[in-house]
Amino acid sequence: MMRLCLLLIALCCSAVASAHKPSDSYLTLVVDGTQLHGRWDIALRDLDVPLVLDADGDGKLTWGEVRPRSADISAYAFSHLRLQHGDCPLKPQGMQIDHHSDGAYAVLRFDAQCAAAPKQLSIDYHLFAELDTLHKGLVQVIDEGAIATAILGVGHPEETLDIHGKPAWAIASDFIAAGFTHIWLGFDHALFLLALLLPAAYKAQSRRWQAVASLRPVALELLRIVTAFTAAHAITLTLASLRWVSVPSALVETGIAVTILLAALNNLYPLVQQRLWLLAFGFGLIHGFGFAGVLADMALPRWHMVIALGAFNLGVEAGQAALVLLLLPVLYLYRHEVWFKRVVLYGGSLVVALFACGWAWQRAAQIGAIT
Repeated sequence: MMRLCLLLIALCCSAVASAHKPSDSYLTLVVDGTQLHGRWDIALRDLDVPLVLDADGDGKLTWGEVRPRSADISAYAFSHLRLQHGDCPLKPQGMQIDHHSDGAYAVLRFDAQCAAAPKQLSIDYHLFAELDTLHKGLVQVIDEGAIATAILGVGHPEETLDIHGKPAWAIASDFIAAGFTHIWLGFDHALFLLALLLPAAYKAQSRRWQAVASLRPVALELLRIVTAFTAAHAITLTLASLRWVSVPSALVETGIAVTILLAALNNLYPLVQQRLWLLAFGFGLIHGFGFAGVLADMALPRWHMVIALGAFNLGVEAGQAALVLLLLPVLYLYRHEVWFKRVVLYGGSLVVALFACGWAWQRAAQIGAIT
């Protein structure tokens, strides 16, 4: 168990060190008989990694730097995408720049001519597969008002879509999986929860953590924390996805890093000594904005959005439940051990705090970096 605890801290270190906002691209295909008309929005900050678009190295991308590289951008992107209905060769139609909630995007327009009007369309998507395992391609296929969607990435690079629509259960399945991985692969949310859960087997007295006497209060505290986080996360996710509330993505990402820092610091010196679920709820409101921009930018129909929101929140809850089931036995069994408190509670929290501090600084410095 000592090795397991050390492994958890090592994973924590590597996760925080590599933590970043997962990237997404938006691929829309409109079916018009035997023709397909496409729009593919890809973040310039992501394209800058393989193509080095920032020519002067000042940390800011300008139209003057991006425009001469439009052919390179198009060639790189379309080499990682293939549409199959028999064969539908892609014909790029130029590039524009647009702004999403999290910054500037290259907008690649293209057409495709198929041999016959497709009823199904297979999409083979490998954008950034060699660089970013967290990257997702959010796909929509539209045919006379019917919309089929898919979430593609390294773990699921191919899917065959019925262009006349997708059943509700399949939509829900996609977004439940997205919610689950949002917790386990979205390092920011996982680390925030970890920071809140580490002191769950203790009770703060006089600014010091004391081990609780039985399992029941530990289980109840964990349940309160994850439920409060999910409820808060769902509130702001829904409000922002429906565009009733809008917060700049750069501020949200910086705010998320700050919540991780504050939660970790509270473990080192517990100013908030009771009702940690209130802390989880308050900070969870900020985290809810973290995925909302993705759903909002997909511009889903209202009924589709309702299914996506409900399923995504179910996936988030399932991901958190899995994290609790992993941590609960360890937190309870070793709560009286001095080494456990020093290594896991204090040591782990210190590591999270240090990296979260640097992470917050880095994200704050990137505000306005891409114009």
